[in-house]
Amino acid sequence: MAVCARLCGVGPARGCRRRQQRRDAAEPAAADSGPDTDPEEERIEAGPAAGSRRSLLELPPELLVEIFAALPGPDLPRLAQVCSRFRRLLRTDTIWRRRCREEYGACEDPRGLEAAGVSCRDVYAKLLHRYRHILGLWQPDIGPYGGLLNVVVDGVVIVGWMYLPPHDPHVDDPMRFKPLFRIHLVEQKGATVECMYGHHGPHNGHIQIVKKDEFSTKCNETDHHRMPGGRQEEFRTWLREEWGRTLEDIFHEHMQELILMKFIYTSQYDNCLTYRRIYLPPSRPDDLIPPGLFKGTYGSHGLEIVMLSFHGQRARGTKVTGDPNIPAGQQTVEVDLARRIQLPGGEQQHSFSELSRLVLEVREQVRQQQQQQQQGAPGDDPRPPDPGPAPAPAPPGPGQGQPFVLPAGVSSRNDGYPRTCRACFYGTGLIAGHGFTSPERTPGVFVLFDQDRFGFLWLELKSFSLYSRVQVAFRHADAPSPQAFEDMLKNIQALAS
Repeated sequence: MAVCARLCGVGPARGCRRRQQRRDAAEPAAADSGPDTDPEEERIEAGPAAGSRRSLLELPPELLVEIFAALPGPDLPRLAQVCSRFRRLLRTDTIWRRRCREEYGACEDPRGLEAAGVSCRDVYAKLLHRYRHILGLWQPDIGPYGGLLNVVVDGVVIVGWMYLPPHDPHVDDPMRFKPLFRIHLVEQKGATVECMYGHHGPHNGHIQIVKKDEFSTKCNETDHHRMPGGRQEEFRTWLREEWGRTLEDIFHEHMQELILMKFIYTSQYDNCLTYRRIYLPPSRPDDLIPPGLFKGTYGSHGLEIVMLSFHGQRARGTKVTGDPNIPAGQQTVEVDLARRIQLPGGEQQHSFSELSRLVLEVREQVRQQQQQQQQGAPGDDPRPPDPGPAPAPAPPGPGQGQPFVLPAGVSSRNDGYPRTCRACFYGTGLIAGHGFTSPERTPGVFVLFDQDRFGFLWLELKSFSLYSRVQVAFRHADAPSPQAFEDMLKNIQALAS
């Protein structure tokens, strides 16, 4: 009642329906018990300033529209229930155009919407607000391969873009992307979902929001996915698009794996595909470099997407896309930021055995420390527990790096790695057989080149992976809290196991 009084002014002549209904209901009792003496209304209406107070309803309509346009969109329907004048003003399309732009980044052509018979209010209520839960970053459930889907508002259309790494081994090239589905308003009655997969243009599809952090897509016209030349033409086209190479170029390298991957992608897109939300890692002032998504080389598996995050004195690389050996969701590398490694200098720079000796010495130190911590369980030793290594010093700034060359015998698919690095740290990398059999963490070296590039030298495999930052500004992708990000990491790793 107090809210209505403050918004609409005082007295029954102000047109507040809620207030009038309450007064009408109280009239029979008022005849017996005296006049209505609501203490809260008395505080609002009484006092020397009551006669000079201005009502919100006395403001010009243009000013009210400006005020309403600054309020959050989900609150406006409740505001429309206050009185008939507010309800009429909230039909003004400029209010909803601003809410579409500020809350969702929508950029519409008013003349185009008008021609289609659609208002900004329709766009907000029937499209943006209805499908708000699917905006952001998602990982598709495609066996071990995973993926990266970015659902965004493009104009007044919601589009699901599948982001793909550049062609192997060009890690510094921009990401590739293609649309998988779109949602738009073609008329006033509601939103239409269209599948964009295939080579015959958009066709009928369906989206089901399973829960807040999970949704599924389904194509209702899978014939649009087929090509006139049949499976062979589809496969050749897919090789050119996904790998940038012809069938003959890569037949001798990994033909069996390519056939399996294509079969999984085709069968999943032809049916129902489930997506699970992923967040970008939160950033803190003491992080070694800004966390985020990186493209990296993985031997014969080509380029894959890895999420680099920081957890105290450790950094973790989690696979967003994967392969039959290490599936998406697994933690591919872990870095101990408290254990710096000074690379060999002079003639020893090219010696793999010297680098291996340095790394294995650090691994032995880690093993001994872990053993001491296990033996010093509470109650067994009166001494206080080992606080662990001191925090790592800040890495050298730009221009203070050290020379970096790959030791003899170490392979790399990308020869364009920087020849100067800022710092090196001890780390472990996950290796496994086909089908994620016999997984094992093996020692390696994390090499920090600059803010946007790092590498990992796999000691066991004698190979080097180069990673380059994904330079895309993703919207609606930040974790609501650090704990939510940690829970997301645990969830996708559990699904990958």
